[in-house]
Amino acid sequence: MRRSHARNRVNSICNSNSNSRSTGGSRSTAKMDQIRFQSRSNTRSPNFFPQISKQSRMISPLVVALVPATFAILLFCYLFIFSTKGTEKYRIIIDGGSTGTRIHVFRYTVEGGIAVFDFKEDGLVSMRVSPGLSAYAGDPENAGLSVMRLLEFGKSNVPKRLWAATEIRLMATAGLRLLDIGVQEVILESCRRVLSVSGFKFHDKWASVITGSDEGVYAWVVVNYALGTLGGDPLQTTGIIELGGASAQVTFVSSEPMPPEFARTVRFGNSTYNLYSHSFLHFGQNIAFESMRESLISRELELDPCSPKGYLHDRESWKMSPGSLPERNEFLSKLRASGNFSECRSLALMLLQMGKEKCSYNHCNLGSTFMPKLQGKFLATENFFHTSKFFELKPRAFLSGLVMAGERFCGEYWSKLKNEYRTVDEEDLLHYCFSSAYIVALLHDGLGFALDDERITFANQVKNMPLDWALGAFILQSTADLNVQHHATDWMITIISDDSPTLFSLIAIAVLLIFIGWMISKCRKPQLKTVYDLEKGRYFVTRVNRR
Repeated sequence: MRRSHARNRVNSICNSNSNSRSTGGSRSTAKMDQIRFQSRSNTRSPNFFPQISKQSRMISPLVVALVPATFAILLFCYLFIFSTKGTEKYRIIIDGGSTGTRIHVFRYTVEGGIAVFDFKEDGLVSMRVSPGLSAYAGDPENAGLSVMRLLEFGKSNVPKRLWAATEIRLMATAGLRLLDIGVQEVILESCRRVLSVSGFKFHDKWASVITGSDEGVYAWVVVNYALGTLGGDPLQTTGIIELGGASAQVTFVSSEPMPPEFARTVRFGNSTYNLYSHSFLHFGQNIAFESMRESLISRELELDPCSPKGYLHDRESWKMSPGSLPERNEFLSKLRASGNFSECRSLALMLLQMGKEKCSYNHCNLGSTFMPKLQGKFLATENFFHTSKFFELKPRAFLSGLVMAGERFCGEYWSKLKNEYRTVDEEDLLHYCFSSAYIVALLHDGLGFALDDERITFANQVKNMPLDWALGAFILQSTADLNVQHHATDWMITIISDDSPTLFSLIAIAVLLIFIGWMISKCRKPQLKTVYDLEKGRYFVTRVNRR
């Protein structure tokens, strides 16, 4: 009875529910169907595959932007470093000397951030014009005209496509240093106007009068670069003694303390060199020759020991103007050439020691100028070399040979010398008596080199490389510019090197950067989970709080 009653009650409820479903409206039916569909859909996914929202499946915009940016940066690094490998470059230096102006056109390449120089026939070409810039002291506005011929030579030796990238510098030396500052500036400005429209890369400050110390340092650099000692042990370097037309330079490594005006520091590679460097203005061979003649006049001497016997002095050979003082004309009429090497040497030494009584240092080799004790080996260049070559002397221990050659030359008659040296210009020929005596006085009596001292040799080139200070300036400037670029790209070169597979390096770095970007985006992106709301009958996405 109870079972029957219960069965009837269940049936009643079921019928009631059935009726209510049929009359409850389509809205309730749709809602229930939706719930059932979502439930079935949810149960089909295994528990170990969490449901991922559409937002969580999207790639982070940071990663999307980082991919092309990474490859762009790496491509730039690759092109910057490797596309310039073996790049041909040019640089021009104009040497404004006292006797002429010379242009040097240098060609070099850059290999792995290092300049590779070639000072042979293809890597260095030069041209010289006379007179020098100092000859325009009376017409400084037109000094730039002498540079125009040199520029045409430069353009013919540099590809036109590289003109705008080729630096050109004018560096004047002792000839202009002897002029008043105002005249110097007018001459330089005249040259700047020409250089600024040359088509080459130029700034006004690149036309200047360099100091004698600079000139000496540049000469020291090129000598030791040629000898292979630049960048090595300072004690193994070679000092330089130059004898130009208007000045003489002495530069060498010294371990002695010295006044700051004589101290220079040069850094090349991993080596640092502490140098003594000084330019002795007025001690150049041509200026010293004129000073010797002035000394003859001031002392009213009737014998000229520095001219070969039989030489006749006249106004033209002394370069005296028609309006010169009558006393000088009368002096020339009485002056006789005596051709005495020893007396000429004494006269030269007197010039070199002028003002020595004013020396305020412990020791002064030349005049009143400080100089530390000479250290190491030395190379004598320029007029040292030209004089030694004229007398056909051996490079080493040439001082003793020069004494004998000078004594013979000065004591010979002028007529015989002209006949013996027919191919030599007479004005140049006349100077060799004085130059031989002056060199012995400078190196032996002044600086203290023994006549048979093998520490000093003369040369104008080493291994077919000319020993011109302009080459030293080029070496220092080029390496300094490349060092600045090299320091800025060291990290790139370390990562991307010739010794490693370049493509593999690029890919590895790109993957690493993209992974870092993805990790950053994950750290910044909120963690989400999906929750089903039973009351509202749908899913919600909610943030997971981090602990």
